[in-house]
Amino acid sequence: MTDFAVPSAPRKSFREVWLITIGHALTHWYPATFYLLLPLIGNELGLSYVQIGSILTTQALCGAISNIPGGLLVDSVGRKGLLMAVSLFWIGAPYLLMGFSYDYWLLLTCAALVGIGNNLWHPTAIPLLAEHFPDRKGLAVSIHGMGGNVGDAVAPFVAGLLLAYLTWRQVVVVNVIPGIAMSLLLLVLLGGMQSKSRAAAAGGKIDSARPKRSLADVLRDFRTLLTNRVLIFLCASSVFRSMTHGGLMAFLPLYLARELDYSPGWIGAAMAALQTAGFIAAPISGHLSDKMGRRQIIMSSMAVTAVIIALMIVAGQSSAFVFFIAFLGFFFFSIRAVLQAWLLDATPANMGGSSIGLLFAIQSLGSSIGPLVCGAIADRYGLLATFYFLVATIIVANMFIFFTPPSGEPQRYAASPAE
Repeated sequence: MTDFAVPSAPRKSFREVWLITIGHALTHWYPATFYLLLPLIGNELGLSYVQIGSILTTQALCGAISNIPGGLLVDSVGRKGLLMAVSLFWIGAPYLLMGFSYDYWLLLTCAALVGIGNNLWHPTAIPLLAEHFPDRKGLAVSIHGMGGNVGDAVAPFVAGLLLAYLTWRQVVVVNVIPGIAMSLLLLVLLGGMQSKSRAAAAGGKIDSARPKRSLADVLRDFRTLLTNRVLIFLCASSVFRSMTHGGLMAFLPLYLARELDYSPGWIGAAMAALQTAGFIAAPISGHLSDKMGRRQIIMSSMAVTAVIIALMIVAGQSSAFVFFIAFLGFFFFSIRAVLQAWLLDATPANMGGSSIGLLFAIQSLGSSIGPLVCGAIADRYGLLATFYFLVATIIVANMFIFFTPPSGEPQRYAASPAE
């Protein structure tokens, strides 16, 4: 069944899409590099698997706590381009500080700051793209998602090469340069970019006399948003999918390093293959979801993901384990943007930032649980045992998608957008 209706609208340039997508790539560049550096950091500081997992847990947990306020802020502030530039700069600065850290607790503090800074990007960028391209929402959001895949794919490959010549601390410092440059570019080119009203698209014009929405209006509408059953089920699914994602990204490099004895360069190549496959799949799944429906694409991709992880467990320390990595990335990372597009289908445009903020808060909660649980499992049963946990969580995530109700008529919200 198809869970949405797509309005007809004239095609427009994707210039803003590509600029925002490049910025999105850099928001993923930093953590993608950090995943590769974690085994080296753990060795230098003598950290246990639980302590390594706790660094990512702290980052995700702080993101979960701050995502909802961040979404509310986005819906009450008009200058979306400025918010994106601030977010990109804020994500990079704590990673720079990590390069000068020799203390586990300072690493946790920096991870917390990254989690807080990251909460502004997605609630700003994703609803903005969905509003400006309503007839190609799935495709536009998927292209934005491709940026994340590019950052996730290229960063570990580049970092792996740099580690042949530099220390991990020097690599962290070098990493900050492109992010600062792009934040300035976003500020110059998109600093004044604002959201537009969905009512304007339907009625043909904007009422200039309509007052701006206050934070009180946004808070009132947020209470209504929490009764949206589609949002509730999608967020529930996202908790378990994010557990899979957090555990996979933290412990796949550790497994390759400590069980298969891969060098940083080869680990970077393997992680790049994982994300490159997701990069290829993202626009395909986004386009198909616009034509076939969100549910069908998500359920089939999650089911195949579970099968592939199970096959990786069977493969163990054989070369077949690495063979499955790219296939895993193709199906697992293809559905992030489709989930986001489905959520935006079911919520009004003037609450897009709040709904995406809530989704990412829930995802951050899942991401905070995944690495910590996987760390405890690895310390007790070994690294390979963590993949059983990943299979279980993706299956539960798919069950929630199966029971998600069709998108119905939206509840009534304050009509005027943030300006």
